[in-house]
Amino acid sequence: MFQRLYVAGEWRIGDPPVLVVVDAGYDVTRLAFLLADLPVELLGRMCSDRVLYFPPPPQPTGKVGRKPKRGAEFAFEVAATQPVPSVTTETDTTHYGKAVATAWDCLHPLLVRRSAWADHPEGELPVIEGTVIRLQVDHLRGDRSPRPIWLWWSATATAGDVDWLWQAFLRRFDLEHTFRMFKQTLGWTAPKLREPAAADRWTWLVIAAHTQLRLARPLAEDLRKPWERPARQGRLTPARVRRGFRRLHGKTPQPASAPKPTTAGPGRPTGTRNKHRARECPVGKQDKPNLAAATTSSTAA
Repeated sequence: MFQRLYVAGEWRIGDPPVLVVVDAGYDVTRLAFLLADLPVELLGRMCSDRVLYFPPPPQPTGKVGRKPKRGAEFAFEVAATQPVPSVTTETDTTHYGKAVATAWDCLHPLLVRRSAWADHPEGELPVIEGTVIRLQVDHLRGDRSPRPIWLWWSATATAGDVDWLWQAFLRRFDLEHTFRMFKQTLGWTAPKLREPAAADRWTWLVIAAHTQLRLARPLAEDLRKPWERPARQGRLTPARVRRGFRRLHGKTPQPASAPKPTTAGPGRPTGTRNKHRARECPVGKQDKPNLAAATTSSTAA
């Protein structure tokens, strides 16, 4: 990935690390361990029932015995286990009221040898420390009672980093909804294209169509469904603009002449086969070895 970014000029040596934002379905600490040798910083949401641990306290002078592996626990749902945060910020937002973000440094989860860590080499599992960020807002859209969002970052955060991180996480939802519209409404993944160049051209056509919908937002009419709420003037989503784009498209000047009606071509004559085979693009898979044939040959030998 980084080789492609470097060749394309999107990332150069000396630039800030690349921020990767994931949801709670991904093991963010596992990803941070696997990508530790790359200039990457991981930010992921954690479930609200998680329990993390602080570093172990220093060993007292003269005390014998094994040093503790972990320090005090930090339970997301138990406020009594949460000490004074290292960073606290307050931000006034447009849709959520006041957003209060608090952060604690040097917290790591307790790793066990199952799932992603089942194949880890023998020995003790690593200690992956990071910063835990708790985001609490006043209200959500619809006056719902919001629950706090817990984030884990693979680095040490300052006050400026905390505000930037939780805003980047919320921005991720906008990107996900945009990709969802590309696929479900604009048909980004509908055609079964055979050539990578054709897929690139189709992607640019979808982006151009989305740009037209964004530009036509102040001109389109809100043709909402009966169960949808009215949208503010000039704030229509691209999906709603698409409903009224047909009416808008007929009133705009057309630089090109209208297409001439025609009928379908004759096509391939009946009884003939297509002599032009489609190009096959390798996907990197390898066939499994024929174990039965190898066993037969070894037995005959």
